[in-house]
Amino acid sequence: MDEYWDKRFQAEGKIWGETPSKTAVYALELFTKEGVKKMVVPGSGYGRNTRLFSSAGIKVTGMEISETAVNFARKFDPTTRVYYDSVLDMSILGTNYDAVYCFNVLHLFRAYDRRLLMQQCLGRIKKGGLLFFTVFSEKEDSCGIGKKIEANTYESKPGRPVHYFTEEDLKKTFAGTEIIETGIMEDPEDHGGGPHIHNLRYIYARKKK
Repeated sequence: MDEYWDKRFQAEGKIWGETPSKTAVYALELFTKEGVKKMVVPGSGYGRNTRLFSSAGIKVTGMEISETAVNFARKFDPTTRVYYDSVLDMSILGTNYDAVYCFNVLHLFRAYDRRLLMQQCLGRIKKGGLLFFTVFSEKEDSCGIGKKIEANTYESKPGRPVHYFTEEDLKKTFAGTEIIETGIMEDPEDHGGGPHIHNLRYIYARKKK
């Protein structure tokens, strides 16, 4: 997967532009109400979302598997500290963060690694810490396209599996947390084939005390 993403960032640069996702704007609103001061962003990319949080005065730490994206991020959002490594082992980041914001990363893994990513994220935050995740939903136009490799998981592009979450599936993934809110948000993008809208599921949860 690291080769796929690094080649893509090399070829396309800031793939999704510089404007943060609508989900990041909403997460910032929620985190601000809760007094979040220190947070982690797994799969932080080139910083289009981290810069929103860091500009709001939150201390942000990112983890990114693409070296090219990390180099972009260090110039685009120099306030955020970004580590070049896999999100499946974030132990280098330490613990006791207030929150995790994870944009469209969880669905890029098979079942075993999705569980591992969740364990890693929960291990980074303190008791009562917050999690805001977005994932592809089963309402995506691409759902069902490509080679099926697991339940609701398809490889439409070589080296990039995608799992499409139903609400029930997403809630099961967050079993053991206090789920505060779930929903679907239309998130517009303009890259590659032109303007389009993703139907993203989001979940907002709290680590149990």
